[in-house]
Amino acid sequence: MSLGHIVLSTGRRIRLDEVWMSSTYGGMLEGYPHRRVNDWKVDWLRKRAERTYSSMAVHLVPPGRAYPDRAAGPSGPIELLPAVMCVGAFDSAPLDGAMDGSSLVVAWFQHEPRVPAGEDADAGLRGIRWEELARDYEL
Repeated sequence: MSLGHIVLSTGRRIRLDEVWMSSTYGGMLEGYPHRRVNDWKVDWLRKRAERTYSSMAVHLVPPGRAYPDRAAGPSGPIELLPAVMCVGAFDSAPLDGAMDGSSLVVAWFQHEPRVPAGEDADAGLRGIRWEELARDYEL
């Protein structure tokens, strides 16, 4: 059973089989979000996906960054990532008809803690270049 389906901008349907979510800034006790902190968080999320799914192809969807205040603090201007970090294992039809399926692990950020689904999923997820990034497998 899949947790949801996404229709990519190419029309390919992919299934979400497993997902992990966490608050982007949960546990941040002092300071404020700025470029260096956010670069670290993005890199950490990519590495988490690679460690957790070491035998699968991994892709990071670059997150949007917001700058709500023009005033800079000691570490530079405030920079915000979307509120939720996600890693998902996706599956789809094979790239090569001789195989059984194709898979890709995706790391991304989103604004709300909900499972992405359908054609209304985040544009970054829908824009994944599945044919270039996913790997075929056989059972």
